[in-house]
Amino acid sequence: MRQLHILTILLLLSLLITACTVKQAQHTSTAGPYPAPAYTSNGSQSGTTPAPYPAPIVGTLQGSPSTLIHIRLPVGYVPNIQFAPLYMAVDKGYYQDAGIEIEFDYRLETDATALVGANNLQFGVVSGEQVLLARAQGLPIVYVMAWYQNYPVAVAAKTSQGIRTPQDLAGKKIGLPGLYGASYIGLRSLLSAAGLKESDVTLDSIGFNQVEALTADQDQAVVVYTTNEPIQLRAKGISLDVIRVSDYVQLASNGLITNETTLNKDPELVRRMVQATLHGIADTIANPDQAYEISKKYVETLAQADPTIQKAILATSIEFWRVNPGQQLGYSDPKAWENMQKVLLDMGLLKQPLDISKAYNNEFIK
Repeated sequence: MRQLHILTILLLLSLLITACTVKQAQHTSTAGPYPAPAYTSNGSQSGTTPAPYPAPIVGTLQGSPSTLIHIRLPVGYVPNIQFAPLYMAVDKGYYQDAGIEIEFDYRLETDATALVGANNLQFGVVSGEQVLLARAQGLPIVYVMAWYQNYPVAVAAKTSQGIRTPQDLAGKKIGLPGLYGASYIGLRSLLSAAGLKESDVTLDSIGFNQVEALTADQDQAVVVYTTNEPIQLRAKGISLDVIRVSDYVQLASNGLITNETTLNKDPELVRRMVQATLHGIADTIANPDQAYEISKKYVETLAQADPTIQKAILATSIEFWRVNPGQQLGYSDPKAWENMQKVLLDMGLLKQPLDISKAYNNEFIK
């Protein structure tokens, strides 16, 4: 119940900020900690920077639109090679061909969910649990494209700690970004699989500093994205054990969301957004080296980073994006949603079951 109360407060605060922003004639608030300019198809910055929370633009796209609709897209993390498909879709003109100008926004996914739910933003990239938690609060979020087919969250620990199964987490101090988002839900899923409660461990909110925290032995284990921090830690010569959530339960993972207003008023915009994004994912899977080079335009630190590590992160990410034989790229598995709802109910974050058939839609991937 404490976690539900915290999530409710976060959502209500975000909605209050949104409402105040909409009422102002001029927007005076600033963007999140990692603001990004709008980009044209070749990666160059556009001439103007839009307001932090642009009002929704709704218009039916037909043929090849001459006027681009500006979309501010929150992705939930700092600029990173893991977003290569989005950078590919921008750089190759797939969004522009769809009549869309993309501006990347690196705010937290909890904030993004609230803003999309309030129809202040039309799209966002968030994890599956955010959709169900938002709908439980009355926010009309709809998940329209699965990006990750397997939940990418894991717990990593130095081999010397002997943490190899969820049961081994009992009594341990565990670092994680905070008590929110996919990392928190993933950890709680592993604890649940072991029959453990949150009170059986000590949680340490450390932001996105898992590599540093584990290297310095600040925590006995850290919650990570399987596609990222374990690769960085092993590159430092640290021997690791990694407990993957996806080895214990299949959950709805990161994907593209919209809201019911956009879905009902402009389904063609939703379709074009989904198809352009899928095109970027497909191209990245087919040609990761090209995707890596293109990503350098959008991730300032990538050119100076170790290419071996960064390419390994991309390769591991691609394995999480691939669909099972016979499935279509972007497919959202109903079983994963059923499992996610069960996890949230078991955790007490949902009070009662939802109609999960309204939470996701596979129509737009076709």
